[in-house]
Amino acid sequence: MTGNSKIAIYGALAANLAIAAVKFIAASVTGSSAMISEGIHSTVDSGNSLLLLLGMKRSQKPADRTHPFGHGKEIYFWSLIVAILVFSLGGGMSVYEGITHLQHPVELKDPFWNYIVLFSSIIFEGASLLYAIRQFNKSRGKLGFWKEVSLSKDPALFAVIYEESAAIAGLLIALAGVFLGHYLNNPLYDALASMLIGLVLIIVAIIMVKESKGLLVGESADSEIVKGIYKLVENDNRVKTLYFPLTMHLAPDEILLALDVEFQSDMTVENLFSTIKQLEDEIKKKFPTVKKIYIEAKNFGGQERPWMIESTD
Repeated sequence: MTGNSKIAIYGALAANLAIAAVKFIAASVTGSSAMISEGIHSTVDSGNSLLLLLGMKRSQKPADRTHPFGHGKEIYFWSLIVAILVFSLGGGMSVYEGITHLQHPVELKDPFWNYIVLFSSIIFEGASLLYAIRQFNKSRGKLGFWKEVSLSKDPALFAVIYEESAAIAGLLIALAGVFLGHYLNNPLYDALASMLIGLVLIIVAIIMVKESKGLLVGESADSEIVKGIYKLVENDNRVKTLYFPLTMHLAPDEILLALDVEFQSDMTVENLFSTIKQLEDEIKKKFPTVKKIYIEAKNFGGQERPWMIESTD
């Protein structure tokens, strides 16, 4: 996680708090179901930003006896909670609000304030989304944008991108619902817009649950990092056989690496430790997110039993 991630969350939080208040005021004046759904959406997004900030703070706690690998996965846990809240509070309540207005239609009033709020919200949400995308682009790979988002290990950024994208989609749906409702003088379109907003949030929440669950269970590092480590170690002439590296993200910027290496059989113990230290330094220099390295050295000096060498910061 970077300072840019935190700034992106603070920007989204400030925008959503202001927008939520204005949306609820407009909804009370105009009676729009879609506007109420949008107010709920912005309120949920504000709470989600606070939870992500809490997760970032807790993930920085140092390692202790009960958590020897640190607390980095706290951010993954809280991003999962955020996804659940988007599903239940954002999506569920918006669908419920739409169904309620279908059963009990409310006469729509002057839409002027709805349009003002919606267009203003699109501008603010769009600015927040563009900033998050700009920060994400600084570190993303060569694949397509959405593919890179799905592979991202930083919930602080991909959650903001998903949420702000859903916010823009919801605002456009609400705009269409308000316009059609007044143009055709039929509150049905406003209620349907509310239900569609809920559906969008549910889809986004399912995607976020999938991403967060994978990280919480333990995802490997990006394939380019794994292949780079393999190539670096394999090219060392003191290495006889290298098995495929095992990696796992302990936090967005913290990778655990386990290597199973068979060194040349004529190496002494002193040479072995010197070689491992050199490999460790080279790996960390080229891949600074690799923080903990465990190397299992086999079959050196005529010995068959494995030797476990631990290397950490």
